[in-house]
Amino acid sequence: MATPKFDDFKKYFNRRKPSIQEIVREPTSGGIVWRRNKNDGIEILLIQDAKDRWTIPKGHIEEGETAQQTAKREIGEEAGLKNVELQGWLGKIHFRYRRIDKLVLMTTQIYLVKALAGSDDIQKEEWMNGIEWFSFNDALDKIEYEDIAKLMLKAKARIREENL
Repeated sequence: MATPKFDDFKKYFNRRKPSIQEIVREPTSGGIVWRRNKNDGIEILLIQDAKDRWTIPKGHIEEGETAQQTAKREIGEEAGLKNVELQGWLGKIHFRYRRIDKLVLMTTQIYLVKALAGSDDIQKEEWMNGIEWFSFNDALDKIEYEDIAKLMLKAKARIREENL
């Protein structure tokens, strides 16, 4: 077996990404959707994205839409839940990622959202790998993003303190 030449390795390591040409800001909104189970425990709705990461329903704020309207719309689109109640703002999180030659700065407004009657009738969108209600602790274990996990803890505290 022939030994690879140094030039072969150089070609592999010298591949460069295109330089950043533009910074794009993308405002998004979503919700930590919760309900009480038969034993009065808190359950959290999570969706599993195309890369198998568990997260919350969220999406881009459209022209003329408020962050609250976006959160309700996205929960309806991504989970099939139309009967929900926004119970307040929990905070915002920031994501940053590269899209070819653009640096995307995403800010997501997160709301506490209670699922009302009909919360068993969840349905995922085609691009998702899953959607499921989890006990609070299981949801905390499943969530992929630390910033969202922190807001989930804040949500649980608010649910208890305000007897929601």
